[in-house]
Amino acid sequence: MNQYLQSKQQEFTSALDFFKKEIGALRTGRANPSVLDSVQVEAYGILNPLNAVGNIAVSDARSIIIAPWDKSVIKSIEKAIVEANLGLGVVNEGDKIRLTVPPLTEENRKELVKKLNERMEKTRIILRGLRDNVKNVIEKAYDDKAISEDDKFRFIKELDEFSAKKNDELRDIRDRKEKDVMEI
Repeated sequence: MNQYLQSKQQEFTSALDFFKKEIGALRTGRANPSVLDSVQVEAYGILNPLNAVGNIAVSDARSIIIAPWDKSVIKSIEKAIVEANLGLGVVNEGDKIRLTVPPLTEENRKELVKKLNERMEKTRIILRGLRDNVKNVIEKAYDDKAISEDDKFRFIKELDEFSAKKNDELRDIRDRKEKDVMEI
């Protein structure tokens, strides 16, 4: 791998990791604690991530249990989840909160796939931008006579193959998530 591509390789990987994190929050028909990653709970005078104030566990395919470490923040947790508008049923059982994941309708599933595709397109734009940056650096190195013309074409070919591989990975991740969303 050439030094120009190697210097940006971590950024390509970061873009894919960010995409995975983004789509992890998309609700499927099954209980998944990652849908709660964005929930912030006001406790002890500051906002805390939900996993900092309680234990999150999946009890069955349609239920998530949140057991706060301090029972005095249970109302704050309940309020934060309701305000997050995640489409989950919230039941305060006194010492814990039970979240029920309603089954997705066909319309909900199609809407989620649409959001998934929008997020994939944003990530593809990021990958394309990274590819263009590396290509510009290679062409500048050629213009500055730092590399030969053969090296330039070899490096660009290597860059195109690497970019295609990352786009294939992105598509595979999206396809797996779409399968999860569309599964009844």
